[in-house]
Amino acid sequence: MAIDNASTPASDHVQPEVDVRALTEVLDGEYAGIRDLVRTNLVTHASVLEEAEELGIDAFRERVREVVVEMAATGQTGMGFPGEYGGGGDIGASIAAFETLAFGDLSVLVKVGVQFGLFGGAILHLGTERHHKAHLPDLITGRLMGCFAMTETGHGSDVQSLGTRARYDAATQEFVITTHGDRACKDYIGNAARHAELAVVFAQLEVGGKAEGVHAFVVPIRVGGEVAPGVRIEDDGRKMGLNGVDNGRIRFDDVRVPREALLNRFADVTADGLYESSIENPGRRFFTMLGTLVQGRVSVGGAGVNAAKVALAIATKYAVRRRQFRAAPDTEEQLLLDYGLHQRRLLPLLARTYALHFAQDAVRTQLHDVFSGLDDDAHARRRLESRAAGTKALATWHATRVIQECREACGGAGYLTVNRFAALKGDSDVFTTFEGDNHVLLQLVAKGLLTHYASEFEDLDQLGTVRHVTGLAVETVMEKTSAHKLLERVRDLLPGGDEWDREAGLFDPEYQLAMLRYREEHMLAGVARRLKRGIDQKRDPGDVFSQVQDHVIAVAHAHVERLVLEAFVDKVRALPESGNKDALGLLCDLFALSTIEADRAWFMEHGRLTVQRSKTISREVNELCRKVRPLAVGLVDAWGIPPEMLRAPDLVG
Repeated sequence: MAIDNASTPASDHVQPEVDVRALTEVLDGEYAGIRDLVRTNLVTHASVLEEAEELGIDAFRERVREVVVEMAATGQTGMGFPGEYGGGGDIGASIAAFETLAFGDLSVLVKVGVQFGLFGGAILHLGTERHHKAHLPDLITGRLMGCFAMTETGHGSDVQSLGTRARYDAATQEFVITTHGDRACKDYIGNAARHAELAVVFAQLEVGGKAEGVHAFVVPIRVGGEVAPGVRIEDDGRKMGLNGVDNGRIRFDDVRVPREALLNRFADVTADGLYESSIENPGRRFFTMLGTLVQGRVSVGGAGVNAAKVALAIATKYAVRRRQFRAAPDTEEQLLLDYGLHQRRLLPLLARTYALHFAQDAVRTQLHDVFSGLDDDAHARRRLESRAAGTKALATWHATRVIQECREACGGAGYLTVNRFAALKGDSDVFTTFEGDNHVLLQLVAKGLLTHYASEFEDLDQLGTVRHVTGLAVETVMEKTSAHKLLERVRDLLPGGDEWDREAGLFDPEYQLAMLRYREEHMLAGVARRLKRGIDQKRDPGDVFSQVQDHVIAVAHAHVERLVLEAFVDKVRALPESGNKDALGLLCDLFALSTIEADRAWFMEHGRLTVQRSKTISREVNELCRKVRPLAVGLVDAWGIPPEMLRAPDLVG
């Protein structure tokens, strides 16, 4: 990273040494204490990894519940709740704890997420003191189990169109919760099939015959262990993974709850049936309500990164033990990780995992600052929601890719259940679609870019949002991202005039960042032009937006990759000179150049990469892999994954 203009000849390369303990301290950061508590708890309950395979589904669900309650007793799961109710009062620590928990059994992780993140988070962030006093103390300990009933059979990401109704009956001062049709069933709800006593139910509020939009209610679904009157619960049954979590389907047949059951931080209904809200606009009220639940996306993104770490740790350790084929007749068989192809398969993924780790640090810090009131304004919240959505998407796709590649890299041994890949694959795959389908989340990122994170589109319904993005927003975007201004900006950073990208050194972080910035802004301008063209032709805004969705996803992906690289560059620059800084510098270069290489077609099509320079980048990626190879074991050890969690004795030794 310290090299400015050209690649270093291999002969000049000084191999850095990784200080594993010191690097673990860098990675754990300010939350080393809570991460070590989680590691201790994971080791204490390590048997759950075997029990996932040995127990029947009902017994395993009960075992997962026991583990979650026992972990709660250590304070691990309550870090994000206020101290007066028994929590730790530190939302950043709660995310760090959740991330670290992903080293272990993922059913335990998701059960924790449902109970304390979704159910508990909804009561904390959407409720007021009456709800906090009534529920948080028992919720934090696990004495009270609950679920988060938002998703419906026919409505996943489109929360504004939910079919469940909550009609206010002024005569009895009650809300009547009703499921209108099969598509309005609350579905895939974690904790619902067996353990939840309460549900936070999202429903369309009707007061005095007027629709007031989606609101959340606390609804008992079990009383004394039995299903509550008017509630019907079905078990969703076996899933692809996460079978320690009891997902279920819930119907409500005119279930009555008191007026106080409305989670009323943003809106309330008076006893005589008057609807009141401090946020007058319904769209803005809805987006404000959902924005308080962004913690789930940040948590899942971090969990995806750490699940990838487990797979890479196993595959890397196997690759320095397993030998195959002789390079020459008089030599022993060669280690897998000494093969260039094996390095190419694993080490760019290792670099990207480190990059995403530091990107996750950045979004966790943003979340903590916003929810702690350190940086809490509308613009900060919009940027947080966008970054959380984008980081979650890239991190969970990365986890899916890494786990598959690592399984293959371990050959037939990787197919044995004892070696964890089966559980990692089955249990983490859903990360790409829960807490928001990744493609939908990237559309949210792109809308933020097109509107400069303005809040105006919160005043609009879905169609109005599309019209705003396709109409009013594009002119300013086109002005901001004009090719002339873009080139001026990168020329300010790098030598070479219009040839900035050919003159700059491949290992100059400003060159790497400029390439990703150029791609992002060029794509953004292209989307804006396509949208404007469609609107100028008087075509339907919905159709126009639909036809550019592929472009929209591409620009969002490019934007988030640029943020990830920025986070990595910033982290390396901030470190004191050391072998660890040099090692991370190699990884940062490997991430940056392999990212450019992966999209070389785009850069070449748009004149930012010559054929010769493209070939040079590929050679340098290979060379970086060779330089990282001696460091690989130390780099995965620095993640601090307890050996008991690797659970692959024949692979890792």
